[in-house]
Amino acid sequence: MLVLETKKRENKTPEGFIPAVFYGKTTPSESVSISVIDFKKVWKEAGESTVVTLKTENGDHDALIHDVQFNVMSEEPTHVDFYVFEKGKKIEVEVPLVFEGKSPAVLDLGGILVKVIHDLAIEAAPQNLPHTIPVDISTLVSFDSVIMAKDLVLPEGVALSVEPEEIVASIAQPKEEEEEVVAEVDLSQIEVEKKGKKEEEEETPEKK
Repeated sequence: MLVLETKKRENKTPEGFIPAVFYGKTTPSESVSISVIDFKKVWKEAGESTVVTLKTENGDHDALIHDVQFNVMSEEPTHVDFYVFEKGKKIEVEVPLVFEGKSPAVLDLGGILVKVIHDLAIEAAPQNLPHTIPVDISTLVSFDSVIMAKDLVLPEGVALSVEPEEIVASIAQPKEEEEEVVAEVDLSQIEVEKKGKKEEEEETPEKK
């Protein structure tokens, strides 16, 4: 279980902490501060699809990391939103896909792996939410092969929130490089034409 200690946020955020807020359908919004070091550890492990327990002065809240803002220059987190879900109810989230294995269509036919989607929308009870979902690309054996959402192996208690036929990955044929046709230029012919034109201009009398 991932746990984050919080402090009630007043006017100023203490040094080494970042401002955060948590809220939910039945949970009023509350501003808190959290340790930047602790959050970075939890964020790396949890992402946006793993339950995090927030310890507050008024009790614990099970939540998901809903949004993280970062400093553009330092890439350090500057603010975090947590969504507190209702206990006993399923929630819908998008979980990152992890593409695994080797595709014969890529290795043997020179095909190009096309990752159509990178996150999959699923529905599950909070305790059943997976951190990632694997995609086995070894089934992509030809240019006609595709992997659909219904082909993915989901953990127990997890259901798709997208159409089963939605394409997750496919194979594209490599483009043939077009050979540039360079016309051979006869330089001697150009010189002859220029010379003939010049002689013709010299023979033409000037108009008065």
